[in-house]
Amino acid sequence: MDNKKIKTHRNLIQGLEQAIKTSFFEPDKYADKVLERLLKLNKKWGSKDRGFVSESFYEIIRWKRQLEFYANREMKDDNIYFIIATYLLLNKQEIPPFPEFEKIYIKKIKERFKKPFPSRAVEFSIPDWLQSRMENELGSSWIYEMKALNIPASTIIRVNTLKTHADKLQKSLEEEKVATNFIQGYKDALVLERKQNIFKTKAFQDGLFEVQDASSQLVGEYLEAKPGMRVIDSCAGAGGKTLHLAALMENKGQILALDIHEWKLQTLKQRARRNGAHNIQTKAVTDSKIFKRLENTADRVLIDAPCSGLGVLRRNPDAKWKLNNEFIDRIIDEQKQILQNNSKLVKKNGYLVYATCSILPSENSHQVENFLSKNPDFELIDEKKIMPSTSNFDGFYMAKIVRK
Repeated sequence: MDNKKIKTHRNLIQGLEQAIKTSFFEPDKYADKVLERLLKLNKKWGSKDRGFVSESFYEIIRWKRQLEFYANREMKDDNIYFIIATYLLLNKQEIPPFPEFEKIYIKKIKERFKKPFPSRAVEFSIPDWLQSRMENELGSSWIYEMKALNIPASTIIRVNTLKTHADKLQKSLEEEKVATNFIQGYKDALVLERKQNIFKTKAFQDGLFEVQDASSQLVGEYLEAKPGMRVIDSCAGAGGKTLHLAALMENKGQILALDIHEWKLQTLKQRARRNGAHNIQTKAVTDSKIFKRLENTADRVLIDAPCSGLGVLRRNPDAKWKLNNEFIDRIIDEQKQILQNNSKLVKKNGYLVYATCSILPSENSHQVENFLSKNPDFELIDEKKIMPSTSNFDGFYMAKIVRK
């Protein structure tokens, strides 16, 4: 988008300021929901206005550390207009003559654009602790990953093969003025040519597709779930991968979707109805007894484990400001427990796939090595590390383990 051609109205800037303040300074407010609410409250904004606000919002979140350096001040809830002005200047846009910008020293900010960054953390706009962690775990390659993770993600959809196929869906979307392209090596994926609201399309309402990154689509296929099998998706959440499994299994067999959050499973049920996926049952995990009852019952078990989400910073840039080392260490302990508990659900000769959307070995290969060292009746068949720098998609890890 060429923001330079947008006439910046004052209410756009005010809405942007409020969204940034909410996202950064109200706990548990995530960027996607904050933006969604802002756009709902401002229905009169045209498509260019909405595009300007959306892009500016995410870019300011993504490049916060750089913008703070150029502005020569840390972002606080009372100086967000200063950061917005710095962002506009950096993008060669005029500062509008609004009262909110009266005390902005444009010349001083522009002079700082020539200064070198004091650290790699500032250059890549991440916290210092995250630079240290990535450097320790990934070595010098962390730089290439962080470069890739700072490139905004494209919108990728997965064709629901229970109802249609890729060629047919592409034509249907074209009729609704949504242009897409195929992605080589991903048979059920289409990438949108530009950002637009596709949830209002008839194709979406008819359950012909789901939004799902290309890397995420590989997880379901990796499980090798066949029609007629009994499959357990043990951290199903709202069910993106569960729905993919239903399509891969052609609605034959049974998928049991487990999660500790009942509300997420309710969302999955709604999505399953829209998708025409009839072989999914849901069960909220309220205590450990459920694992005892399900021991040795599954041909396939998918553990899409809770993780730091560092592999998906392209689409969730606010996560890097909400994460900390303590959270990651805590989630690593949780992953160990989840892997141990859910491994018992696999039948002999059945497969277990452990997956995360992280790129840290501590959450990935180290977890699998630790599990295998304590469980000699399991054996690693294969593992995949999908890195953003080489795939141009989200970072993912998956390990396929067989119960001997």
